[in-house]
Amino acid sequence: MDDNFDDYFDADAPEEQPVVRQETAQEREEREIKEATIERRGNSVKVTLVLIIAAMALFLGWWMWQHYFHPYRVSQEKGWIMNVSNEGTLFKTFEGEMISEGYVEDTIAAMHSDFKFSIPTDSLARDAMRWSQDGRRVVLTYNEYKGTVVWRGNSKHVVTKIEPDTNLVKPNPYK
Repeated sequence: MDDNFDDYFDADAPEEQPVVRQETAQEREEREIKEATIERRGNSVKVTLVLIIAAMALFLGWWMWQHYFHPYRVSQEKGWIMNVSNEGTLFKTFEGEMISEGYVEDTIAAMHSDFKFSIPTDSLARDAMRWSQDGRRVVLTYNEYKGTVVWRGNSKHVVTKIEPDTNLVKPNPYK
């Protein structure tokens, strides 16, 4: 056997010097960028949380719009306006009460107003006051909302148009 080989377990063996390689400018720039940037972990959790909060806010906005600002029924009611008043402390709104035609024919519930409504404008309120004093039968066109807001009135029924009923003119039996 030949004794001319390097023994790696021999303590007298010379140590190998690591080869120092010169890095290029591009490698140095990439290394500096990597050292300067902070690795962000958990980004997916933050994005998911932001998306959940955004979805909840979107749902809440949609629900509020549906509940308070989108009328779910547009209808008409015929009858006699009994009372129109200006109510409220901070937000003054006009509130009215009307006896509907079907309610007059019911003899058990006489002299009760069965339809309460809010009037959004002063001109409609003046018309309602005038027709309540004349005792004329009117047709109220109104929007019905699922909820009330303070500046619109106390009622879920908000009148959009008041017209005298020209089809059949009956005197008000309660005047």
